[in-house]
Amino acid sequence: MTDRPRMVALIVAAGSGSRAGGAVPKQYAMVAGKPLIAHAYAALCGHPLVDEVMVVIAAGAEPLARAALGDVPLIVGGATRRESVAHGLAAVKADLVLVHDAARPFVPAEVIDRIATALRDHAAAMPVLTMADTLVRDGIVVPRDGLSRVQTPQGFRIDTLRAAHAAWPNDEEATDDAQMVQRLGGSVALVQGDPMLDKVTHPQDFSAAEAKVAWETRSASGFDVHRLEAGEELWLGGVLIPHDKGLSGHSDADVGLHALTDALLGTIAAGDIGTHFPPSDPQWKGADSARFLQHAASLIADKGGRIDFVDLTLICEEPKVGPHRGAMRGRIGELLGLGEDRVSIKATTTERLGFTGRGEGIAAQAIATVSLPR
Repeated sequence: MTDRPRMVALIVAAGSGSRAGGAVPKQYAMVAGKPLIAHAYAALCGHPLVDEVMVVIAAGAEPLARAALGDVPLIVGGATRRESVAHGLAAVKADLVLVHDAARPFVPAEVIDRIATALRDHAAAMPVLTMADTLVRDGIVVPRDGLSRVQTPQGFRIDTLRAAHAAWPNDEEATDDAQMVQRLGGSVALVQGDPMLDKVTHPQDFSAAEAKVAWETRSASGFDVHRLEAGEELWLGGVLIPHDKGLSGHSDADVGLHALTDALLGTIAAGDIGTHFPPSDPQWKGADSARFLQHAASLIADKGGRIDFVDLTLICEEPKVGPHRGAMRGRIGELLGLGEDRVSIKATTTERLGFTGRGEGIAAQAIATVSLPR
């Protein structure tokens, strides 16, 4: 097996991202449950031809970058994109370098393959997409023939790109690195780009980026039972219900929220409620079951998932659930961040059969449907 050239990817993330708005620079804003930059970092790290990924950040942005990416190689950039790339090139030890904009979160492996193939015979390569729309400049229609949109990552033999940066005038800025190589007289190979590489620039681009994520739908069920006893409060579906008996359990024994919690945990194969909140642990004695439900929801959010719908069936002779259904839907929706049209609550009896029919306890079964990024 012959040795291949060492390739390092350089993600340029030192910009302010002001046109995107938001409380943080756009590269750290969330898309499908992860910071924008984390998508690109994961794609580049996962490609077999990329030996290392380094990230160029703005001065003072290390806490944001660490929160988004963890313990990864970081380089402090300069005042302009050109200076930031130059700082990155100074730290790279490789034969080939990919320069990629952090604002392009999705990097198809096929594009990297095409760039790597082109670099066998060329000193530089960049992905492009031909223009589908007619353009207008200063009110004059511009023919689209021969026009293409330039994307990143752009690939270079590192000596070529370093030479282009060294020769570039300090008082002039470049739109990208391929332009710098061409100014020096170098040839840049064009390879087929991909719409997945579209750049996130404006606030509305975030929804378009979300739409590009491949989602997987999962459903899981939950079931719980608690005994009815005199002298206990009756909590059902997050609502305190007046009744001569309440449910007995280590927490507040809200059988509805417990079933929903188990259903949510099941969608991510995270065990059951007892795994996370053992009945033997005294800290959960009398605890509000809303904490359990929100914990399960947070685990789904940590995976970039979203809760789409929950359905809860309460099985009891008494109390009558109907008068409290609206309050339960509202409370569960509040806890999970769902509209009431995404929270279903039903009630049934067992026709006086079994422990629920004898009024000894209440049972609940639940189903949760979530979406997770693949």
